[in-house]
Amino acid sequence: MTVSSEIRYRRFPEPSALLRLIKPVTWFPPMWAYLCGAISVGVSLIGQIELILLGLVLCGPVVCGMSQAANDWCDRHVDAINEPDRPIPSGRVPGRWGLWVAIAMSILALCLGALLGIWGFGATIVGVIAAWAYSAEPVRLKKSGIWGPGLVGLCYEGLPWFTGAAVLSAAAPAWPTIILAFVYAIGAHGIMTLNDFKAVKGDLQTGVRSLPVVLGPRLAAFVACFIMLAAQLLVVGLLISWQRSEHAFAIVFLMVSQVFAMRVLFRDPAKKAPWYNGVGVTLYVIGMMISAFAVRGLS
Repeated sequence: MTVSSEIRYRRFPEPSALLRLIKPVTWFPPMWAYLCGAISVGVSLIGQIELILLGLVLCGPVVCGMSQAANDWCDRHVDAINEPDRPIPSGRVPGRWGLWVAIAMSILALCLGALLGIWGFGATIVGVIAAWAYSAEPVRLKKSGIWGPGLVGLCYEGLPWFTGAAVLSAAAPAWPTIILAFVYAIGAHGIMTLNDFKAVKGDLQTGVRSLPVVLGPRLAAFVACFIMLAAQLLVVGLLISWQRSEHAFAIVFLMVSQVFAMRVLFRDPAKKAPWYNGVGVTLYVIGMMISAFAVRGLS
């Protein structure tokens, strides 16, 4: 029997393929946002390390990992075009294993969310529903270049930030924290748009109207960068209005650095989008943490 035949008739998934299915590289943004939320409320973190660690595990490996498994299952036909070596189309996660993993992790997420109190449990319910609404028919918000990235940005940055703040303070966070979480989530729409560049071929063939498909690579890259910069500019204005000028100037410096990185991106958006995700997005999330420290203790 050949190697391809062994993969084709596999009954159980490869452990390495299961790990790739839940994409550990994607766990960082929601975990970082949760930590930003925890820091922003100004409470002592030392005495609540268990809530922090549980929240990080829930936001990253469990909820985000579940969303990746659900997306890969619902996208298996698209991935067969864009990335045929991915776990499901390659057969290394055979049959309905991808679906079962996503369902099992959804249940695990709800169980862990219940341990974080009413705020954590409520946020987990929203996150699980959003993950399936993004990927699964008949809703499949992923088909829209507006609603799809918007939902993912909200769940990757805004919802974890709000959750970390609410869980650590055991109450609704103060308005500055809520506003920052929402603004950074809006800005993350641009990050998610850049992430769509890698799937243009399959999206074209399967009717997914991402912004790179609808607008073309160059204009889509411009729109993505504009959204990210506009959100950060709003954050700068808010921080100045809250008498946090030093933090605001630090974010301005990060924005200037992003503009230089964007100039590289515009040379060839389709090829440079992964590079920008590693450079420009890192600068974006550093600003999130600076903002979290800025509003720490504000009521």
